[in-house]
Amino acid sequence: MSKRNLIGGEWRGSDDVMEVRFPYDGSLVDSVSMASAADMDAAMAAAVDGFEVTRKLPSHRRSEILSNMAGLLRARFDEVVEAMILEGGKNRKTAIGETTRALETLKISAEEARRIGGEVFSIDWTAAGENRQGFTRRQPVGAVLGITPFNYPINLACHKIGPAIAAGNPIIIKPAEKTPLSTIILAEIVLEAGFPPAAFSMLNAWGPDSELMVTDPRVAMISFTGSGAVGWMLKSKAGQKKVTLELGGNAGVIVHKDADLEDAAAQAAAGAFANAGQNCISVQRLLIQRDVFEDFADLFVEQVGALKVGDPRDPDVDIGPMISLRDAERAEAWVNEAQGAGASLLVGGGRDGTLFPPTVMTETAPNMRVNCEEVFAPVVTISAYDSWDEAVALINDGPYGLQAGVFTSDIKRVMDAWDRVEVGGLHINAVSTFRVDHMPYGGVKASGYGREGIKYAIEDMTELRLMTLNLR
Repeated sequence: MSKRNLIGGEWRGSDDVMEVRFPYDGSLVDSVSMASAADMDAAMAAAVDGFEVTRKLPSHRRSEILSNMAGLLRARFDEVVEAMILEGGKNRKTAIGETTRALETLKISAEEARRIGGEVFSIDWTAAGENRQGFTRRQPVGAVLGITPFNYPINLACHKIGPAIAAGNPIIIKPAEKTPLSTIILAEIVLEAGFPPAAFSMLNAWGPDSELMVTDPRVAMISFTGSGAVGWMLKSKAGQKKVTLELGGNAGVIVHKDADLEDAAAQAAAGAFANAGQNCISVQRLLIQRDVFEDFADLFVEQVGALKVGDPRDPDVDIGPMISLRDAERAEAWVNEAQGAGASLLVGGGRDGTLFPPTVMTETAPNMRVNCEEVFAPVVTISAYDSWDEAVALINDGPYGLQAGVFTSDIKRVMDAWDRVEVGGLHINAVSTFRVDHMPYGGVKASGYGREGIKYAIEDMTELRLMTLNLR
């Protein structure tokens, strides 16, 4: 029997069934029921009822539920890891790392549930405000629709479920079609943890069908992580809803001549090829000061050559398959296109089914798709620059602005980069891939709108309400 959808505490099947296949060899893993329009309508109706319960939950109870979730996830840790390996081809090291981070995300959410406060402030800055006092508090926004991507299905779902519960909101989660199985386990955990059943639904649904919920007034907020094309389209259809978008990038990293080259090369190799490069903050463009270009390139290629590609079930494998044959073929086409226009391969190339080896390209141009678009594959370009200003201009050259890294020992350059590099997050002597789960995370330009990180997501999932008190 196919896995079912959870709608307000009730598991429901359907005649529309989707197969889930192991990206490494195409073997059948499981199947899931896909939600109908009636299922979505029922989920939204349940969320409206659930909001009347969740908005009244005291903070200690919301925190307790999230702590319960963390304990239950810890108990099913290995099961979640195996599900992510089989549904998404995630290598074992990365699956363990993601599940560990999801535990942290839930623990942080439990702490932040107790910290949602307000402010007492003076109104008498002008004569009209004399003898008055001002107060603010944060109120839950209502039903949240959380749409998650395939590349980090558990932790990014927790980044939506955790702050929604902490804030007192009901939530409907729609996982990516390619990776539903781990989210089904998470849905079971939410129910068992004691969250009001009406306030939580998990719907496996085809992307276009989900637009029904995007436009429905019963959904108060959309929290979307995924591709830019889909995210901005959904925002255009959302009307008066609150919307946060965590979208793509083509992250750049600057390595200046005064940097620790060995450290930079090791971090860049890990940051470019983790999760087979299927990471919106993956290192895609390495910009190296010309004086140290050759030395850095040698160190980097050596690091890349040590990475093992293969079956993601093997604990020694660093790079497993891409999510689908279509995605691997697209990456191959972009690399071939760049080579045809004059780029050179330092290492890699040569797709084998869904496996794409770590690929390093040089002599590329800014307008090549491997530079100016999001490659979302184990492909990185490496280019030389002469002046610091040139490096800043190159890293800003493009539509995206999610995260970036800078390696330098000069504090003046550090502060200048913080001022001028157009990203949501800048990491000094670290690569763009750095993230811990309580920091504000999100982008500018085409990379998104709003911030994740539990405290910051709670701000988006609540409304600030003012009260003034006339003391006359």
